Amino acid sequence: MKIQDIKRILIVGAGTMGQQIGLLCALNKYDVVMFDIYREVLEKALERIKNNAARMVKFKQYSKNEAEDALLRIMITENEKKAAEDVDLISESVPEDPELKGEVFARFNRLCKPETIFTTNTSSLIPSMFASESGRPENLCALHFHDVAISKIVDVMPHSGTSSQTIELVKQFAEKIGQIPIVLKKEHNGYVFNNMLMALLDSSLSLASKGIASVEDIDRSWMGVMHTISGPFGIMDSVGLETVWKITDYWAEKRNDDRARANAGFLKKYVNEGKIGVKSNQGFYKYPDPAFMRPDFLIGKGNTDE
Repeated sequence: MKIQDIKRILIVGAGTMGQQIGLLCALNKYDVVMFDIYREVLEKALERIKNNAARMVKFKQYSKNEAEDALLRIMITENEKKAAEDVDLISESVPEDPELKGEVFARFNRLCKPETIFTTNTSSLIPSMFASESGRPENLCALHFHDVAISKIVDVMPHSGTSSQTIELVKQFAEKIGQIPIVLKKEHNGYVFNNMLMALLDSSLSLASKGIASVEDIDRSWMGVMHTISGPFGIMDSVGLETVWKITDYWAEKRNDDRARANAGFLKKYVNEGKIGVKSNQGFYKYPDPAFMRPDFLIGKGNTDE
């Protein structure tokens, strides 16, 4: 397969990242199929995609015609067979569970044509954890996106069995959709940026879970020194607290790490209350007007609005 042969993209998992990747591909003139097992999830995802497209038009990232054309290229389905029909590349964004990812790829391996490229958007796992289960390890690698609204960096991470042709093809695909690929030389949990980011989030959660400093003061410290628009807890709200919790909890058990267990427990309280971040309108902060975006936050007058 050559880059010009890639025309139809399957997005597996209609969560926040699946929505962003699907819209990005459609805006770059690829036909997009979004698959999820729940119809209501797909319908909500399509509404959010429309809202994201409207926001891009508002901020003049794309014209109204470009956004409208992109939306016409996106279809949704909960039917696996229909989803897999004639797709050239899969982007998978299901929860951070290697067994689940292996099962998902195994099912689509039986349904997709032999040359279809499989990519995973996993944030913390590595492709070799489910490469064999995919049924086509040579056609599998990670293609990891960050928040596409603010970043064009993507990570391309092969495992030891990924073919050189697949690596090059995925790199070219990333470039075709306007991204900047960072190609890793070997597997590494968390890629490059996420590896650095997780160290920040781990440290921040530890400070908060031990009662050393408040969530807002930890964010103030980071924002005030680094001059960023949000701090680590604002970042976690954007990522989704259930995602951060799953990653933290997974590695806590995998590494038998008591500090990570305490961090996971701290996050779980928010998840159990349905406070999972921006997508639920409340996490550590309330949205759409989070305290950290207010002019008086850095001088100590903002709070997390709990």
